[in-house]
Amino acid sequence: MKLPSVPDLRRDLPALLGAARREVGATAALLILALGGMAFLSIADEVAEGETRAIDLAILDALRQPGRPHELVGPDWLHVAAIDITSLGSLAVLSLLILLAFAVLACLRRWSEGLMLLIGAGGGVTISQGLKALFSRERPDMAYRAVEAVNASFPSGHAMMSAVVFLTLGALAARFTDRRRLKALALGAAVFLSLLVGFTRIYLGVHWASDVLAGWCVGAAWAMACWLGAFAWTRWRAR
Repeated sequence: MKLPSVPDLRRDLPALLGAARREVGATAALLILALGGMAFLSIADEVAEGETRAIDLAILDALRQPGRPHELVGPDWLHVAAIDITSLGSLAVLSLLILLAFAVLACLRRWSEGLMLLIGAGGGVTISQGLKALFSRERPDMAYRAVEAVNASFPSGHAMMSAVVFLTLGALAARFTDRRRLKALALGAAVFLSLLVGFTRIYLGVHWASDVLAGWCVGAAWAMACWLGAFAWTRWRAR
């Protein structure tokens, strides 16, 4: 058997390393999908049995003035900032981001990425509303709520949809650059924004902590499922 020469190895090494990085990404996405799905099922089981109520209530009370559930801890500017930040996970704001991102992808003729974005967002809304209807969990008492909220509580739609949209946008942004720092920045910013939105939902008293945690889990799992679907489609077209 003829062994490859040193020049051949040097020529093929970048391609081999690139293939390895792509496979690592797919493996990581699959791992997040599996862990997110398992974590959501575990949380949902505990919520259905009422095992999370004590800690959920304790977290809400810790974010309120002692004996005054309608008064948030922290300065006034923090209350205003929380209300502003929580809007980033609203359906209106996320829809605008999706439309703008799709317009950019359409101009670049990146139709597969645009389709992944639309499927991810549309599927996320469907899953969120379906789970809310299935569990029909009541939100925290009105005394805890600093803002208005509608629909059922579990899972948090803001936390789930922010995870879906921001992670999908972060993954798309990472695909447009080969620099690792920019990839890490795009994905890190996506995770940070999703976490920030979720924390504000708890702080403002419109969700239990378990609602937000479940929303993050199922949102991340669905975002990775969409990414893996797009990855498989790209590989299939390349062949």
